[in-house]
Amino acid sequence: MDKNLTWHATKVTQQERSKLKGQKPCVLWLTGLSGSGKSTLANALEQRLFSMGYHTYLLDGDNVRHGLNKDLGFDEDSRVENIRRIGEVCKLFVDAGLIVLCAFISPFERERKMVRDLFEKEEFIEVFVDTPLELCEKRDPKGLYKKARNGEIKNFTGIDSPYETPENPEIHIISADLEENVDMILRLLSEKLEFRNR
Repeated sequence: MDKNLTWHATKVTQQERSKLKGQKPCVLWLTGLSGSGKSTLANALEQRLFSMGYHTYLLDGDNVRHGLNKDLGFDEDSRVENIRRIGEVCKLFVDAGLIVLCAFISPFERERKMVRDLFEKEEFIEVFVDTPLELCEKRDPKGLYKKARNGEIKNFTGIDSPYETPENPEIHIISADLEENVDMILRLLSEKLEFRNR
């Protein structure tokens, strides 16, 4: 880091922003294979939280690569940088008092830990959407598995690049029932962050 850079301390604190919104900010980090249902679950969860009056923002892998990370490829170094940048954006959003929902394959344990380490313990909740590769490949909503199998895409998670299963996620999703999964996450939030129905 440039020695001439200093952090500018703002007068309004994270605690004050959170109090104004009436919520405790956090990151819900959904990880899993392509086609596992991360984005579908994140969307449904955000809709429910929004309907309850919470202030949220959803970051999705493809959306981020359209703008902030459009200069990155899919080699291992680029994927690490992709997650690093997203983690820093999440940190800013949490400082703003928001509940941030993140849907990213994020296949490497060390990168997920790197993001986790940016936050206080109660601010980061890892959600492992554990859908078998066979089912993800059968769904193949974007046709990416087919392209990977045909050699048209390199470094594709689950095919020629590994996915490191989370060891201790706060939430382990194995059911295909969307509403049941949303309810499970909301139950944990109510216990962990003292959420209230509004």
